[in-house]
Amino acid sequence: MNKKRAVITGMGVVSPVGSTLEKFWESLIKGQSGIDLVTRFDVSEMPTKVAAEVKDFEPTDWLDRKESRHMDRFTQLAMAAAKMAVKDSDLDLDQLDKARASVIVGTGVGGVTTLEQQKEVLMAKGPGRISPFFIPMLISNMAAGHISIEFGFQGSSLSVATACASATNAIGEGMRLIENGYADLVVCGGTEAPIIPLAFAGFCAMKAMSTEKDLPQEACRPFDARRSGFVMGEGAGILVLESEEHAQKRQARIYAELSGYGSTCDAYHITSPAPGGIGAIQSMKVAMEGAQVLPEAVDYINAHGTGTNANDAAETAAIKTLFGEAAQKVAISSTKSMTGHLLGAAGAIEAIACVLTIQNGVIPPTMSYGEPDPECDLDYVPNKARQKDVKVALSNTFGFGGHNATIVVKKF
Repeated sequence: MNKKRAVITGMGVVSPVGSTLEKFWESLIKGQSGIDLVTRFDVSEMPTKVAAEVKDFEPTDWLDRKESRHMDRFTQLAMAAAKMAVKDSDLDLDQLDKARASVIVGTGVGGVTTLEQQKEVLMAKGPGRISPFFIPMLISNMAAGHISIEFGFQGSSLSVATACASATNAIGEGMRLIENGYADLVVCGGTEAPIIPLAFAGFCAMKAMSTEKDLPQEACRPFDARRSGFVMGEGAGILVLESEEHAQKRQARIYAELSGYGSTCDAYHITSPAPGGIGAIQSMKVAMEGAQVLPEAVDYINAHGTGTNANDAAETAAIKTLFGEAAQKVAISSTKSMTGHLLGAAGAIEAIACVLTIQNGVIPPTMSYGEPDPECDLDYVPNKARQKDVKVALSNTFGFGGHNATIVVKKF
């Protein structure tokens, strides 16, 4: 069976650096950070003081008030990004075969805001006061479910939970649905709203987050010798994928081709990457083989680049092993240095960054890079965007549980 080509025709983003494609991209290439001191709750007793909050999001700009009250924030963010992406794709919903339109949305933790709120209600007021909407707001599949309902898409409606790899897995599985002829169109991506005391304290207890407080906007320092951990972020990114045939038949604008996808597991440890980045090597290798590209053809890698010691070193080692001599020539950057780490949504906003890099011929920088680390000795595009004609971009995301996911995006 000849596989179909999957192309990207629409994108929507809600992020700590901007909640339109234009603002998101402008912030990235200007090196503007969305990281700052936490404003939502008291962090005085926690070692981490910073996060990447979405500050310009009003749910009722996208949803009616009653509807929005019955959704957790992670679903609100996903709905906004999905509405942007569908509008951006210029789809005629009346002409669409909705039985062949699918939705796949990743999230790491789902409705934790609702979980925390309702636990407080239970403790203070008893079980009789728990909201009847508690479960439908909490469960992780509701972002995908609400998007399917909104647009009447009757194909597969799935939720992926592979920690920080969730969104990339969602996009890759969407590509497979199209390649193998199961869908003409897939709305896919990721969403996360974890900036609440419980989740924040949990990551603090793991000693995984940055402890920088004097220079909050520089708290995430991927690949830098001074890095002290990741910065928690929130937001959503949604892409519209179509088969090339379907997109061309309706004369859609095509941003780029999604041409490769790799998904592996380290099968090693619940939080630490495998030595030498073995799982990451295999994930990138499978994605590049699917896209039929050699290492020297890759122009840009949007790295997982969390700013944790083990992750950055393992990802660098993986790129060096797989790319060989080409590792010294490929441009690499971590946009997490500006957006923070959106956990289950990270891969979606980073896929969008790859598409916009190809579209605009500009690579966003790795900000807050100042002190080289001997273990991380590649070209991380430090502190300033770089003009470059990018034809092939690769995006990595790796998650707790040893999950690795990579996609390859090509100029169309």
